Amino acid sequence: MGLGRPVKRVAVVAAGAALLVVGVLLLVLPGPGLLLVLAGLVVLAGEFPALERYVDPVRDRAMKAAEDSASSPLRVAGSVTAGLLLIAAGVTWGLVRSLPFGGWGAGSSLILSGLVLLALLGWSCRRVRAKRAAGGR
Repeated sequence: MGLGRPVKRVAVVAAGAALLVVGVLLLVLPGPGLLLVLAGLVVLAGEFPALERYVDPVRDRAMKAAEDSASSPLRVAGSVTAGLLLIAAGVTWGLVRSLPFGGWGAGSSLILSGLVLLALLGWSCRRVRAKRAAGGR
Protein backbone atom coordinates (compact mmCIF):
# COMPACT_ATOMS: atom_id res chain seq x y z
CA MET A 1 0.00 0.00 0.00
CA GLY A 2 1.56 3.27 -1.11
CA LEU A 3 1.53 6.72 0.33
CA GLY A 4 -0.97 7.97 -2.28
CA ARG A 5 -4.22 6.89 -0.59
CA PRO A 6 -3.60 8.56 2.82
CA VAL A 7 -2.36 11.74 1.14
CA LYS A 8 -5.40 11.80 -1.14
CA ARG A 9 -7.72 11.24 1.81
CA VAL A 10 -6.16 14.10 3.79
CA ALA A 11 -6.44 16.39 0.76
CA VAL A 12 -10.10 15.47 0.20
CA VAL A 13 -10.96 15.94 3.88
CA ALA A 14 -9.12 19.28 3.99
CA ALA A 15 -10.89 20.51 0.83
CA GLY A 16 -14.29 19.35 2.08
CA ALA A 17 -13.75 20.89 5.50
CA ALA A 18 -12.62 24.18 3.94
CA LEU A 19 -15.72 24.31 1.73
CA LEU A 20 -17.92 23.52 4.71
CA VAL A 21 -16.33 26.15 6.98
CA VAL A 22 -16.41 28.87 4.30
CA GLY A 23 -20.02 27.93 3.51
CA VAL A 24 -21.03 28.24 7.16
CA LEU A 25 -19.31 31.64 7.33
CA LEU A 26 -21.12 32.75 4.19
CA LEU A 27 -24.46 31.89 5.75
CA VAL A 28 -24.09 35.15 7.69
CA LEU A 29 -21.84 37.02 5.25
CA PRO A 30 -22.71 37.90 1.65
CA GLY A 31 -22.13 34.90 -0.55
CA PRO A 32 -23.44 31.49 -1.61
CA GLY A 33 -23.31 29.86 1.83
CA LEU A 34 -25.71 26.98 1.36
CA LEU A 35 -24.19 25.99 -1.97
CA LEU A 36 -20.71 25.83 -0.43
CA VAL A 37 -22.03 23.90 2.59
CA LEU A 38 -23.59 21.47 0.09
CA ALA A 39 -20.30 21.18 -1.84
CA GLY A 40 -18.39 20.52 1.39
CA LEU A 41 -20.85 17.86 2.48
CA VAL A 42 -20.73 16.13 -0.91
CA VAL A 43 -16.92 16.03 -0.81
CA LEU A 44 -16.81 14.82 2.81
CA ALA A 45 -19.58 12.23 2.27
CA GLY A 46 -17.24 10.47 -0.16
CA GLU A 47 -14.89 9.78 2.75
CA PHE A 48 -17.44 9.63 5.57
CA PRO A 49 -20.63 7.86 4.38
CA ALA A 50 -22.48 8.80 7.60
CA LEU A 51 -22.61 12.39 6.29
CA GLU A 52 -24.61 11.27 3.24
CA ARG A 53 -27.88 11.65 5.18
CA TYR A 54 -27.30 15.42 5.38
CA VAL A 55 -26.68 15.92 1.66
CA ASP A 56 -30.28 15.69 0.39
CA PRO A 57 -31.84 18.08 2.95
CA VAL A 58 -29.08 20.65 2.38
CA ARG A 59 -29.37 20.18 -1.42
CA ASP A 60 -33.12 20.86 -1.23
CA ARG A 61 -32.62 24.03 0.84
CA ALA A 62 -29.75 25.24 -1.36
CA MET A 63 -31.76 24.79 -4.56
CA LYS A 64 -34.77 26.55 -2.98
CA ALA A 65 -32.52 29.45 -1.89
CA ALA A 66 -31.02 29.64 -5.39
CA GLU A 67 -34.49 29.80 -6.94
CA ASP A 68 -35.64 32.40 -4.38
CA SER A 69 -32.65 34.60 -5.19
CA ALA A 70 -33.82 34.84 -8.80
CA SER A 71 -37.56 34.92 -8.16
CA SER A 72 -38.13 38.65 -8.62
CA PRO A 73 -36.46 41.45 -10.57
CA LEU A 74 -35.89 43.37 -7.32
CA ARG A 75 -33.97 40.47 -5.77
CA VAL A 76 -31.92 40.00 -8.94
CA ALA A 77 -31.11 43.73 -9.02
CA GLY A 78 -30.11 43.65 -5.35
CA SER A 79 -27.87 40.64 -5.89
CA VAL A 80 -26.24 42.19 -8.99
CA THR A 81 -25.65 45.38 -7.01
CA ALA A 82 -24.10 43.39 -4.14
CA GLY A 83 -21.82 41.51 -6.55
CA LEU A 84 -20.67 44.70 -8.26
CA LEU A 85 -20.09 46.38 -4.88
CA LEU A 86 -17.96 43.44 -3.76
CA ILE A 87 -15.86 43.72 -6.92
CA ALA A 88 -15.51 47.50 -6.50
CA ALA A 89 -14.56 47.04 -2.85
CA GLY A 90 -11.98 44.45 -3.86
CA VAL A 91 -10.38 46.80 -6.37
CA THR A 92 -10.40 49.56 -3.75
CA TRP A 93 -8.83 47.31 -1.11
CA GLY A 94 -6.23 46.19 -3.61
CA LEU A 95 -5.21 49.71 -4.58
CA VAL A 96 -5.50 51.57 -1.24
CA ARG A 97 -2.95 50.07 1.10
CA SER A 98 -3.90 52.38 3.99
CA LEU A 99 -7.23 50.58 4.47
CA PRO A 100 -7.41 47.92 7.20
CA PHE A 101 -6.01 44.72 5.67
CA GLY A 102 -5.31 46.77 2.54
CA GLY A 103 -3.65 45.03 -0.37
CA TRP A 104 -4.44 42.48 -3.03
CA GLY A 105 -4.81 39.61 -0.56
CA ALA A 106 -8.04 41.01 0.83
CA GLY A 107 -8.93 42.71 -2.44
CA SER A 108 -8.71 39.56 -4.53
CA SER A 109 -10.90 37.61 -2.10
CA LEU A 110 -13.57 40.33 -2.33
CA ILE A 111 -13.36 40.33 -6.12
CA LEU A 112 -13.61 36.53 -6.19
CA SER A 113 -16.64 36.66 -3.87
CA GLY A 114 -18.35 39.15 -6.18
CA LEU A 115 -17.63 37.04 -9.26
CA VAL A 116 -18.89 33.87 -7.56
CA LEU A 117 -22.05 35.68 -6.48
CA LEU A 118 -22.70 36.92 -10.04
CA ALA A 119 -21.97 33.50 -11.55
CA LEU A 120 -24.32 31.73 -9.13
CA LEU A 121 -26.98 34.37 -9.73
CA GLY A 122 -26.72 33.74 -13.47
CA TRP A 123 -27.03 29.99 -12.86
CA SER A 124 -30.05 30.57 -10.60
CA CYS A 125 -31.75 32.81 -13.18
CA ARG A 126 -31.26 30.20 -15.91
CA ARG A 127 -32.61 27.50 -13.60
CA VAL A 128 -35.72 29.55 -12.74
CA ARG A 129 -36.28 30.46 -16.42
CA ALA A 130 -35.99 26.80 -17.48
CA LYS A 131 -38.36 25.71 -14.73
CA ARG A 132 -40.95 28.31 -15.79
CA ALA A 133 -40.59 27.32 -19.44
CA ALA A 134 -41.22 23.69 -18.50
CA GLY A 135 -44.47 24.70 -16.82
CA GLY A 136 -43.32 24.61 -13.20
CA ARG A 137 -43.56 27.71 -11.10
